[in-house]
Amino acid sequence: MTGMDDGGESQPLLGQSYGGAKPAPFDTGEAPTVIITSQGTVDRSNLEYVTLPSGSMVTCRVCQATIDISDKREQHVVKCGSCSEATPIRPPPPGKKYVRCPCHCLLICRASSQRIACPRPNCKRIINLAPSPVLPAVPLGMARVNCASCADSFLFNTLNNSLARCPHCRKLSSVGPDFARSRGILFLVLAFLFLLIGVGVTVGTYSVAEKKGGLFVAYIGAFLVALFFLARSIYYCSMKISEISTIEGGV
Repeated sequence: MTGMDDGGESQPLLGQSYGGAKPAPFDTGEAPTVIITSQGTVDRSNLEYVTLPSGSMVTCRVCQATIDISDKREQHVVKCGSCSEATPIRPPPPGKKYVRCPCHCLLICRASSQRIACPRPNCKRIINLAPSPVLPAVPLGMARVNCASCADSFLFNTLNNSLARCPHCRKLSSVGPDFARSRGILFLVLAFLFLLIGVGVTVGTYSVAEKKGGLFVAYIGAFLVALFFLARSIYYCSMKISEISTIEGGV
């Protein structure tokens, strides 16, 4: 077999045995057995597709038992307590794909791999895979962004003048420092502007404020607006910055 030089092409995500202990990290370099040739019957049914969970429970892909993932959302896969097999809850790293062996072992390999071998000693089955489907054209301005909070990657339209919300951790960040910096400066200028307005109105009308009680409302309103804009400026200036890794579409 070929593929011993590819460094961790296929490996069980929960160890070599059926009851594997902890999920093994990606690309550990454990004796991969990947065959790049495409001889044999091609089968796409082994590919393991991932649907991002919307709640704190997922269904095991092997025994259909319910798995609580409320404290495991940062993991890529979770271990089922009933059958001890792995179920993916997050997409694989870029350039990788999940494959489920008929023995239920969950493997990860290159997206371009066409044949892989199950590393379980009691299986060693050769799995034939269809070539990865051609991805549709990416819309103009789309870029792959590395989230500053969870380090996962996601697609973001750089033509949108807005913050980016990571679909994995749901946290907001600025794609590049320019957006956050410009918003922070804008709100800081507005904060000083309303502060000056509040001070000017207070100094200019304080002598008649006792006769016209409504002026106190204007004072308080101007200072509250200035405080709000100052808080927004601090929010943007201290925001985490997500970096663009690759440009998917032409700008």
